[in-house]
Amino acid sequence: MAEPCRSGTTTAPRAGADVARRAAGSAAAGCGLAGAVAVTVAVVAGPGPGLTGYVSEAGIAGSGHAATYRIGILALAAALLLIGAALPPGVWAAAPALLATGAVLSAVSGAVTCSAGCPLPPFERTTTADLVHGGASIAATASVVFAMLTLSVSGPAGPAVRRLAAVTAALALPLCATVGLAMLVVGRGAVVGVLERLVLALLVAWGVATSTALALDRREARSL
Repeated sequence: MAEPCRSGTTTAPRAGADVARRAAGSAAAGCGLAGAVAVTVAVVAGPGPGLTGYVSEAGIAGSGHAATYRIGILALAAALLLIGAALPPGVWAAAPALLATGAVLSAVSGAVTCSAGCPLPPFERTTTADLVHGGASIAATASVVFAMLTLSVSGPAGPAVRRLAAVTAALALPLCATVGLAMLVVGRGAVVGVLERLVLALLVAWGVATSTALALDRREARSL
């Protein structure tokens, strides 16, 4: 009679942890959607230069939609942290660590605003804030893409999460490389503006889709 008691005692914490992970996945999806909507509203409704400029220009000081932009970025940063919390046990530790790093760097990029036009080298003169903002934004993107690569080969993540990570990373890597090359060769313009938006849209779509997959994943509960 003692053995079933021990089994039940072990099962309850596992079931509770599974529910908490799925709740984190649901919260991550909500934060991702809310953040994407807020940033999109700030970019579309703001006085920026459209597709020839950077998304970050919606958050420059004095912009009427700067607060909306920052709230959106912070919501997206929270989504990254929650995705890390929603990952199942056994996933390579590098994945949640990279997601946490991406979240912190995203928050830094939202808190440190760039100057008008968000200038970046080598074609434009920059301020310290421009470099901090631009560096944090680039590093945050890289962290999320590397987290995808890690998840794509981490068995415990589950087939749906691995597929989403592999497909999105395969699309994002060449786009990121093209953005970097375009910034060095042609600088600010429609090419960089469009490519940047494609990369960001991919990352947000991956975050929402992965969060949803994690929220619906009941493998742990079924195995108990």
